[in-house]
Amino acid sequence: MPDHDFDLFVIGGGSGGVRCGRIAATHGARVGVAEERFWGGTCVNVGCVPKKIMVQAAEYGEWAKEAPAFGWSEMQAGPHDWARLAAARDAEVARLNGIYGRLLGNAGVTTFEARATFIDDHTLDVGGQRVTAERIVIAVGGKPIRPEIPGAELGLVSDDLFTLEACPDRTVVVGGGYIALEFACLLRGLGAEVDLVYRQQLPLRGMDGDLREVMAEALLNLGIRLHPGHTPARLEKLAGGLKVTTDGGLELETSQVMFATGRVPNTAGLGLERLGISLGRSGCVPVTVEQATTLPHIFAIGDVTDQLNLTPVATAVGHALADSLFGGNPRRASFQNVPTAIFTSPPAAMVGLTEEAAAQQGPTDIYLARFTPMRHTISKQPRKTLMKLVVSARTRRVLGAHMLGEDAAEIMQGIAVAVVAGATKEDFDRTIGIHPTAAEEFVTLRTLTRRVG
Repeated sequence: MPDHDFDLFVIGGGSGGVRCGRIAATHGARVGVAEERFWGGTCVNVGCVPKKIMVQAAEYGEWAKEAPAFGWSEMQAGPHDWARLAAARDAEVARLNGIYGRLLGNAGVTTFEARATFIDDHTLDVGGQRVTAERIVIAVGGKPIRPEIPGAELGLVSDDLFTLEACPDRTVVVGGGYIALEFACLLRGLGAEVDLVYRQQLPLRGMDGDLREVMAEALLNLGIRLHPGHTPARLEKLAGGLKVTTDGGLELETSQVMFATGRVPNTAGLGLERLGISLGRSGCVPVTVEQATTLPHIFAIGDVTDQLNLTPVATAVGHALADSLFGGNPRRASFQNVPTAIFTSPPAAMVGLTEEAAAQQGPTDIYLARFTPMRHTISKQPRKTLMKLVVSARTRRVLGAHMLGEDAAEIMQGIAVAVVAGATKEDFDRTIGIHPTAAEEFVTLRTLTRRVG
């Protein structure tokens, strides 16, 4: 008889955990996966998927407002039926929950809809059942946090957006990262008055400086009120809503407050202290390049490691780990040149180095264009597009690409292939564009904007 119940047990049924478990099973491993809340994890249930559906709903309002400029005189931009949208969104989430569960079942994985915690380094308590495994993967993801200020419990966190029964009349969104900006835009697009409060002078700390500047302009053009340089100091309940007071003395009265000030790994209560596994910043699980913890048979993947918290990264890492452990193909997922997008209105996307990061490595050429896309030369809406290439002056390799404008995410996926492949600026220059598109600007950026570094 086998020494353990499973060759591999995965704690967490999000994108990374499901992929790791499923691929390991296809390699012949006996696999168990436990998920205590819902299959698909953050992305499917309270992240990428429901958020993108709501972003698309908000975009329909913009299209309706612009339609008369194109000859459509009968379209209306409201009122919006929040309940109808919520029902459609929740139905899609439920459909994906089922798909994730079936993927595991079809691969021969044993699933547990229960919480799993460590008894010892090979033994788990899974909903009251004792289970043993030769190897264990921690893939429990993360959760949003509230700031430690008086009255913080009166505010919502990002997960709570998907439980609201109606669009709030007015919302204060706290945070300057991508989650805060996405939620501010979708709420504004669905009819809310929105104030955005953040600590820095520009949103999106750590991203490209030009993109940060044009993003702030885009938010203002949507009618979002920006309050840079402020941090909430307290929340108070009023007869008709809430009041936010910042450390700078700013007072905002509102229907709702939404905190989008960060997420932390969901490691509390797992029992890692019993194993001698020390936690890193904010409770993350430190890992080696092979995703191993301080115990070589226990691994961690995804947001719980706080490496690069993106669904496709967790999926790629989970797949590579399963191949390495059970497929006879030791390999690692790359964390370099990972493309990402921000689903604001308009959206932004990027891959590779920012101008600031590239300049620290040496002389860097910047090619940049700002223009009004064809749609808005007709609609007359003040929505500009930014496209930018960051190029090594020495090797001419394209080190980074950044865009804000319609279809940015769709365009950047193709650009990412070129950046990962090591394409040079001359490779871009000799590529013929598709006309008329915004995307062609990436292969027609000929004039050097500036050299830095």
